[in-house]
Amino acid sequence: MTDARLVPVRAPRDPEGVVVVLHGGASRGERAMVSPTQLSVLRMVPVARRIARAGRSRLAVHRLLNSHRGWDSQTTPVMDLAWALEQVAERHGDVPVALVGHSLGGRAALLGGDAPQVRSVVALNPWVLPSDRVDLAGRQVLVVHGTDDRIALPSRSADLARRLGRDASVGYVSVPGARHAMLRHGSTFESYAAEFVTATLLGSEPRSRAVAEVLDGAAYVEG
Repeated sequence: MTDARLVPVRAPRDPEGVVVVLHGGASRGERAMVSPTQLSVLRMVPVARRIARAGRSRLAVHRLLNSHRGWDSQTTPVMDLAWALEQVAERHGDVPVALVGHSLGGRAALLGGDAPQVRSVVALNPWVLPSDRVDLAGRQVLVVHGTDDRIALPSRSADLARRLGRDASVGYVSVPGARHAMLRHGSTFESYAAEFVTATLLGSEPRSRAVAEVLDGAAYVEG
């Protein structure tokens, strides 16, 4: 059992695809619970809303609230994501899924992106480790990282992107001057996520050069 929750942002009756949005958040003590009002959760609300607007009535969008903050061996955000994907299948049927996560949520999206229904993954300033390994063959992956992030190192996400790119279609976009919280360049992160998931789930044409180049096969792009 898990105490994770799915919060619907948009849930059309017969969506063509589903997007699950994953928050970050470091641990604040043993088994600290997730609050809907914590900053790491609220940070993903505009991202989810931007995706919902872009997908209109064709995409269902849900925000996942993890069972607890941080990452430990007992219950990781990847486990919460596995539960969420089961819920998505029950609610919406056999439709393709995109994962969008920030920080530890970006790590969870990448490491949980090998689920069979996942078609694409967007990791925003993902907090990853050199030991992270996953096979995302057959998926389309976008990593977006601010160059001034001092919490989740861009060098680590770039290394992971290179490793993933041996088997999957992976693009890495740098956002000059952006920091971990995505505050100053928030609209850039939001638009890249929305464009990528609507392109990979619905076949929409991206507006930004960076996302278009990634979809055309470019591995590294400066936003």
